[in-house]
Amino acid sequence: MSRVGKSPILIPSGVTVNITDSEVVVNGNKGSLKQPILKGINIKQEDNLLVVSRIDDEQIHRANHGLMRTLIFNMVTGVSQGFSKKLEVNGVGYRVQLQGNGLKFNLGYSHDINFSLPEGITANVEQNIITISGFDKQRVGQVASDIRELRKPEPYKGKGIKYEGEYIIRKSGKSGKEK
Repeated sequence: MSRVGKSPILIPSGVTVNITDSEVVVNGNKGSLKQPILKGINIKQEDNLLVVSRIDDEQIHRANHGLMRTLIFNMVTGVSQGFSKKLEVNGVGYRVQLQGNGLKFNLGYSHDINFSLPEGITANVEQNIITISGFDKQRVGQVASDIRELRKPEPYKGKGIKYEGEYIIRKSGKSGKEK
């Protein structure tokens, strides 16, 4: 039995779950998410718990068991609490500011970069820290990754956009000496 898949999902108050033959729809105060049900997986709602099970012990069904439970858990968490990721902008002259429904970056290129945020994603900027938040975990992570791609951190001075808490391995440079 899957260790992840066998644990039930607690549905908090204010969250409703609708299960049909082909998909799961989760509604909450932050929004609504839907996910198709993978083949070989059964989902049952018992009071305020969701139980995910599989029809047999085939390898693909065992793999999908834990995946489906995690996807539903992330949906329930997202519509009730939401998710956020923090990014740091490091470098002399590197700036970011909120502009309408997007972000305006000055990252050392010859032009400014305007990044528009997709629907359901919000950003907050405080000095050099960008907080990306939303109710869909996959979209929050994808938007944070897309922003990081604008200027990846370089290994010599550490300039660029990185996740908060990310460690950049530094190189010594031309001289080969440690500084």
